[in-house]
Amino acid sequence: MQQMWSPWRMAYILSDKQAGCVLCDIMEAPDDRKRLVLHRGGRAFLALNKYPYNNGHLMVVPYHHVDTLEALSAAELADVMALVTLGIRALRAAMRPEGFNIGANIGKVAGAGVEDHVHVHVVPRWTGDTNFMSVLGEVRVIPQALCETYDQLKAALDAVLAEGTEAT
Repeated sequence: MQQMWSPWRMAYILSDKQAGCVLCDIMEAPDDRKRLVLHRGGRAFLALNKYPYNNGHLMVVPYHHVDTLEALSAAELADVMALVTLGIRALRAAMRPEGFNIGANIGKVAGAGVEDHVHVHVVPRWTGDTNFMSVLGEVRVIPQALCETYDQLKAALDAVLAEGTEAT
């Protein structure tokens, strides 16, 4: 049997589980880099997923704490989609993905890890990024540390914003 080491997961496994909303906690925290927040818009924020499906996995989170997209106002939905687009542009500039999976898991049966605060996932994809580890071992290999991904995407995002991109 082969072993794969992921010692960074132990801190999460042993940590006290929060009673509140992890996304609201991220939103309210002052240290954006520590909380992996790449951009704060008027009605939503863009952050790296701490437990990504793939390298560069982003989340767009509305400030309004609701459990489904239809509970958001038209302005909130517009800001969420503007940040999805901004995230895609930053990912293209920084990592050159060949495609994207974009979606929201609404409800436990749909795979929502945070059921009560809706958010949209932006997952960059490359040819061959699903390999034998994912298919046979049910293990996802993320090839870059989150802090390095954050720095790379933050620089790309800042450059995209400097170009005059409309963002929230």
